[in-house]
Formats: sequence, C-alpha cells, structure tokens
Amino acid sequence: MNQYQCKVCNYTYDPEQGDPDSGIEPGTAFADLPEDWVCPQCGAEQSQFEPVD
Repeated sequence: MNQYQCKVCNYTYDPEQGDPDSGIEPGTAFADLPEDWVCPQCGAEQSQFEPVD
C-alpha cells in the first residue's frame, strides 16, 4: 500500500500505521479512508494528498 503526503504541510499518511487519533485502523489504504477524513495536522482535504514514490 502506498503512502500519501499532504501537499500543504507534508504530513505523510502511512496505511500501515493508519490514523488512530481519527479512528482509522492500521492497514487502511488511502483509497479506503472515509470521505470526510482530513489531514490530522492541517485539516487539508484528501485531494491535497499525492502518492509518495
């Protein structure tokens, strides 16, 4: 599973870690995140994320 980085603040979403503070379980792919999930650091929408090479 790919990691995705926020273009606004450079936060990296790692699917192996998930986002426990937002109730996202480890192993959740970026594509499977709820539509209302936003960057936990800056609040940017998912459209502001890009895959990390």
